[in-house]
Amino acid sequence: MMQLWSRIPRYIRYIFTQTLYLFGFLVAWRLIFFFFFFTTTVRESGVIARAWHLGLKFDMRLALICMAPIALAALIARDRLFGPGWLRRLHFAYFFVLYVFLTFFYVTDLGHYSYLGIRIEPSVTRFLADGERGTNARMLWESYPVIKSAIGILLFLAFVIWSYRAIFRHFAQQEGVPVRPKAFAAWVVFLVIAFGAGIYGNIAYFPLRWSQAMFTRDNGITSLSLNPVTYFFANFSVKDDTFDAGLTRKYYTPIAGYLGVDQPDSVNLSYARSIKGNTVAKRPNVIIVMLESGGAAMTSMFNNPVKATPNLQKLADEGLFFDNFYVPAMSTARTVFGVTTGLPDICKFKTASRHPGIVDQRVIMDQFAGYEKFYLLGGNTNWANIRAVFTNNVEGIQIFEEGYFKAPKADVWGVSDFDLISESDEIFRKAHQEGKPFVAFLQTADNHEPYTTTSGKGDFKKITEKEVDKAAFKAAGWLSVDQLNAMRYLDYNVGYLMELAEKSGYLDNTIFVFFGDHSARLNPFKHMPLPEYEMGTFVDHVPCIIWAPKLVAPKRVSSMTSLLDVYPTVARMAGVDYTNYTMGVDMLDTTFAGERYAFVTYNRGENYYGLMGRKYFCEIGVESGKMRLYDLEVNPMADISTQQPEIAEKLDKLTRGFYESSRYLMFNNKKPK
Repeated sequence: MMQLWSRIPRYIRYIFTQTLYLFGFLVAWRLIFFFFFFTTTVRESGVIARAWHLGLKFDMRLALICMAPIALAALIARDRLFGPGWLRRLHFAYFFVLYVFLTFFYVTDLGHYSYLGIRIEPSVTRFLADGERGTNARMLWESYPVIKSAIGILLFLAFVIWSYRAIFRHFAQQEGVPVRPKAFAAWVVFLVIAFGAGIYGNIAYFPLRWSQAMFTRDNGITSLSLNPVTYFFANFSVKDDTFDAGLTRKYYTPIAGYLGVDQPDSVNLSYARSIKGNTVAKRPNVIIVMLESGGAAMTSMFNNPVKATPNLQKLADEGLFFDNFYVPAMSTARTVFGVTTGLPDICKFKTASRHPGIVDQRVIMDQFAGYEKFYLLGGNTNWANIRAVFTNNVEGIQIFEEGYFKAPKADVWGVSDFDLISESDEIFRKAHQEGKPFVAFLQTADNHEPYTTTSGKGDFKKITEKEVDKAAFKAAGWLSVDQLNAMRYLDYNVGYLMELAEKSGYLDNTIFVFFGDHSARLNPFKHMPLPEYEMGTFVDHVPCIIWAPKLVAPKRVSSMTSLLDVYPTVARMAGVDYTNYTMGVDMLDTTFAGERYAFVTYNRGENYYGLMGRKYFCEIGVESGKMRLYDLEVNPMADISTQQPEIAEKLDKLTRGFYESSRYLMFNNKKPK
């Protein structure tokens, strides 16, 4: 073994050794955290072992990232790396800065955890704010043994500096071994693969991400799974997303009245409403189906000249069809966050699911007591860190994703929608046969580039350009025949799901919800009641259908409704008692006497947010703060704020209130510890 080791070029052996030492350095900090700071209510050894496994993968990623410059320098300089000149000094300087930085970062992280009970994250910069630095420094001085800690850190660093220098001297004293070009090329390829695989960290389409650490709702387990350095920098760009409690309080009163808050409190900012579920003879299942890129203007229900969605049309005719249903943003990740949490994702930079300070939420799906809870996705839930939205907020949720399904991947998004629905039906049927009610979120993906379709049961066929009515196609706004076929395929799979549900026996006792997550990009169109394309709001207008003929009679509902309202509505329909802490309302609430609005964000040269009503639409520029008011029944493109000052003032306060309350709740709707 020693002979084999000695035959490896010494600069390659040096890279291995220094990487292993750095990895050991990081593991030492993990051991310190585990033995002196780690607390958990979880006792299962398998869960703790999984946390360690994930944590070690994060540690290895950090070690490899930090060692990459040294590895590159070693491959370029080879044996010259060990010479006495400037390269050695630069080499030592890099390690000195690296280990000093890591040591102080870990010390700060442990202090942060000791003080707040969470790993260090970008909002820690608030302690450096003007006017607060002195107070915070004094608190540290008076609360912790600063002098003793500083001495201990210096002694520890002295040992670390001696160690990495000793490793260098050990290899510098050895003789270099000549390496043939082919052998050298092989070592380069090996290092690139080894470093790349270690940094990627996953045997899956998506790389290792911090959301994987949130596989339980226990903060201690999550903290043990994370590496504080990679966690901090992975989320550094979200530090500017925040809230303003002053503005939230300023506009709280109109929002509290609009939502029907049980006990309005503008000081403590309560949004809670306790809701009693309907009386039902048997608890129904709930299947919520997200229709990828399913915009209202693309469907038959909204008179698109190319009738691409006959199955959705049939369900709309037989169920509750909400023709003024809007999502808050054109983003799948924002939609999944919004429907699950009841809050619009209004982060300016990354999506809320990627923000560590936001993924902890009190959600209605978690309050389906006695229900099996499923999230089904043909791809990988590391996408957009969406895993954390579910595992961190819904107790006992079962996630079915890439790796579970027997079908092969169809494209970048995972298995095809047809295969996803086929295997999801097996899960639903099993729960039904065992007498277990379930609530499931089923996320389709094929109505999205690269527009993969299959033959389904053998009877789905694409249409060709020759078969398309060119005049109708142009008027409909489609960008391509592939886009049209993908929408047809989505509709086909909706019909297939209902067919399987009937065969498997759970159709009649299930509330089905179908909604689009946002519209796809389209060419100009004119077939909608409003000039949505010119307004920029077509991206947010999507269909929503609730199909449950045994519970509700067919009806077209034209009041304004929102993605945020889905869970409040189906929970009450299913007879679930729940507390709503967020911005969604029951779409079928007949006790509300005022006008309902849907919150939307969009871009029309500038980023806007607004409240869409049946008659009035109030929009506010995110950057400019300028408000405009439109009369949708007269001229949806003309600002009438000066002609209708009272209405403008009222809706201005309500719109800003919705926005500020949403910003506040994203950070302050956390579950009790």
